[in-house]
Amino acid sequence: MPSSFLVATYSDAESLLAAVRAATSENFRVYDVFAPYPIHGLDHAMGVRRSRLPWVTFIAGIVALTFALTFQFYTTVLDWPLNVGGKPDNSTLAFVPICFELTVLISGLATVAALFLRARLYPGKSELLFDEGVTNDTFALVLRQRGDGFDVRRAWRVLEESGADRIREKEVQA
Repeated sequence: MPSSFLVATYSDAESLLAAVRAATSENFRVYDVFAPYPIHGLDHAMGVRRSRLPWVTFIAGIVALTFALTFQFYTTVLDWPLNVGGKPDNSTLAFVPICFELTVLISGLATVAALFLRARLYPGKSELLFDEGVTNDTFALVLRQRGDGFDVRRAWRVLEESGADRIREKEVQA
């Protein structure tokens, strides 16, 4: 099912940021913004919420730490107790390096996996480019035309007034 988009390109970062602010003030939902470098304040202007990815990292770290402690305690105390130099079976200080390493490893892998799942990045996925140069040197603002409530003429006027170099409609197979 094809989706319809309104794509506006700009010559510099300031005009792009002004266009994003104008579009959001007119209650248009910004689908995506492309810029060759990070622009300070762009995420705030787009209304992007804070990421929940740190929570995935934290929960994966707690699970990894619990797993590491449980596994080490089970193997050294219950399954295969060894008397090494008269030390106690449950020597918690010996568990610290393994717990640290497993916590960092599993947290990092879970974070990367969650990022790839959330961003729908997988091998063989075709890229979705709205305009030539959006990955190189073009500043672009993309609005998605959804439903009957989207007023194309008003959106076109807002983008023109914000200083767009070029505006065009594009249909993309989603």
